[in-house]
Amino acid sequence: MSEPPRRAFTRTARLAALPLGIAGRAAVGAGRRLSGTPAEDVALALQNQAAEQLFTVLGELKGGAMKVGQAMSIFEAAMPEDLAAPYRAALTRLQDAAPPMPAETVHRVLGENLGPRWRTKFHEFDDTPVASASIGQVHRAVWKDDRVVAVKVQYPGAGPALVGDFRRLARVTRLSASWIPGPDLGPLLDELVSRVEEELDYEREAASQKTFAEAFSGDPDVAIPAVVHHGPTVLVTEWLDGVPLSRIITDGTPEQRDLAATRYLEFHVAGPARARLLHADPHPGNFRLLPDGRLGVMDFGAVDRLPDGLPRAIGRLLTRALLDDAQTVLDGLREEGFIRPHVDVDADDLLDLIDPFIDPLRVPEYRFSRDWLRTHAERYRDPRSVDFRTGLRLNLPPEYMMIQRVWAGGIGVLCQIDGVVPARAVLAEGLPGAEFGPLP
Repeated sequence: MSEPPRRAFTRTARLAALPLGIAGRAAVGAGRRLSGTPAEDVALALQNQAAEQLFTVLGELKGGAMKVGQAMSIFEAAMPEDLAAPYRAALTRLQDAAPPMPAETVHRVLGENLGPRWRTKFHEFDDTPVASASIGQVHRAVWKDDRVVAVKVQYPGAGPALVGDFRRLARVTRLSASWIPGPDLGPLLDELVSRVEEELDYEREAASQKTFAEAFSGDPDVAIPAVVHHGPTVLVTEWLDGVPLSRIITDGTPEQRDLAATRYLEFHVAGPARARLLHADPHPGNFRLLPDGRLGVMDFGAVDRLPDGLPRAIGRLLTRALLDDAQTVLDGLREEGFIRPHVDVDADDLLDLIDPFIDPLRVPEYRFSRDWLRTHAERYRDPRSVDFRTGLRLNLPPEYMMIQRVWAGGIGVLCQIDGVVPARAVLAEGLPGAEFGPLP
């Protein structure tokens, strides 16, 4: 593929092609049905074509469009099966793959970062990328000291595209602020754009990865690759062999699923306490299960700086929710900014809203599954339900934005992995303020 389009008009037109393409294929499909082709065959063909177009368009646009696609790939676990099934394969591919940029473009970026004699830094360099994401792609290489390394190369133009996509999203979303009673969208969107800009800075990412690597050095359960070299748009780190979570999601054994899901949850809970940073990009392309059972963690472009670790309020309010103390939960969420001062919320309705996500803490082990998430997501999507109306009245404080991104996305990934997890013990040990006590 060529470099991602940079002009706002071109990017908007590409996105507009998605619904137009679906409409056009629907018209063709109607003609096929009239000609005698079975309706089931026509529907399957149309869904496969639409899914492939989704992968191609989002992958070629990179930037914010592809990040939305990656988010969709995480949350497909919550979608109704008849909608999710045709798109699952295409969206899963977006977790760690997309149409690559030409080798000559890669070489140009390497020259800009490592100098005109960049090849002398490597004994070997594979021009074919092993993974592609929203702002960069990864190549396997051998560094000059014989270490096998991963070389992340940022797409030219991906920075303006990413920031531009999210700024356009912010402008459009602000228009709805006047009729949504709960969220205070202005500060939240400002925080979103600033966080997106941070992800473009590979030197900042290198510093974050070094911090995590030091915090988890020698850990028996987590492996963080060391940073070898970095520049403004190139990051070289040690290579990690292992099974990507995306592959475990599709065909992992029960033992792999249980271990991967447990390690995944443990890392997200332990990271803020040990590194004072939260790894804030939970999609499966950033994780793999190593042969020795450790969880390999990559891509530290999105992090949340938590000098005091995760807020104690999270553990404290989860504890009160387990005790069905609705009023304390309501008061605590209002104090943390999840309920704005002028908004009224019924305490029992609020507890009912979050109760399904307390279920994994009521038993020693819990299987996170698509069916569980889908059942509750349907309640939250139904405009006639109390859950929908209650959820609409809640706010998301900017300081919790990245935490929410990880917890919501992480639950989606756990449901895709479909593993059994000792969630109560993991959170009781690593979550500040959690005092769950023994099970009855």
